[in-house]
Parts: sequence; structure tokens; C-alpha cells
Amino acid sequence: MKKYTSLLFLLGAALVLIGAASYITRWTLSPYVFSAGALIVALVQILLTPYNGNDLIVKRLRRQQILGAIFLVASGVLMFALPHGNEWMLSLTIAAVFELYAAFRMPKTDVE
Repeated sequence: MKKYTSLLFLLGAALVLIGAASYITRWTLSPYVFSAGALIVALVQILLTPYNGNDLIVKRLRRQQILGAIFLVASGVLMFALPHGNEWMLSLTIAAVFELYAAFRMPKTDVE
């Protein structure tokens, strides 16, 4: 199951990257691609990779990852709500900071 979870997360991340990069060209489907990827990433992080341990640091980092996933989905919503603005980039930046911080701080052995 972990292999499929990793592949699903990789697919979502690729869709987020393609959607964000193609937004510059004003491709009409880029918000849809980005939002689909953001929903997949959020689904994997929130539902498919729970943490059931007792380590308070890892629990805090997991909450930060979930918050980052919520900001990622909010970026997709902002792409639709404000199509001529770049406010979605602020939300995407906040999501990236949360995700990167958690990814570098979370120990590899305690997450499983």
C-alpha cells in the first residue's frame, strides 16, 4: 500500500507543478490541473498517511503538513476565484514553506 501511496503523491505533485508552471502561459486548463494535483496531495497527506505514534514533535510536524496541504488546496481555489490576480502565489508560498519545513525536520524512522 505504501508504494501506491508514494506513486499517488508523486502524481499529485507532478500535476501541481505542471498546473503552476503552465499558468504563466494562461492555459485555460492549468487551474484544473493544479487543483486536481492539490487535492491528490492533500488526500494522501491527510487521509492515507496517518501518524499514530506518541512523539509530540512528529505530531506537530504532521499538523504543519496538513496545514500546508490545506493552503495548497486554497491556492487552487484562488486560481479560480481570482483568475487575473496572483494572490494564489502567496498561498502556494505559504504551503511550500510548511511542507518544506516539515519534510526536513521530520525524522524518517518515526513516521512509519
